[in-house]
Amino acid sequence: MKTKLSRYDYGECEVCDTPLVEKRINQDFWIGGQLIVVENVPAGVCPQCGAKVVNATVGRHLAELVRDKKRIAEAIQISVPALAYH
Repeated sequence: MKTKLSRYDYGECEVCDTPLVEKRINQDFWIGGQLIVVENVPAGVCPQCGAKVVNATVGRHLAELVRDKKRIAEAIQISVPALAYH
């Protein structure tokens, strides 16, 4: 189920001054050596350089999500390739 975008004004990119466009992204976090992916996160994305930002409300919610050990334990598990840089 897709949720509606909020139409928050993200302003301009801090990197290249291009207006940010609201999109839904997958945001990854490394916590205690574990990769956690939060899907469908509303964010401002720069169409020029790809920089991403979230507003304060979304940031607080993300922090709550990644602290919720029960929710993380019950989440769908995915497998990703891990390559060594040599």
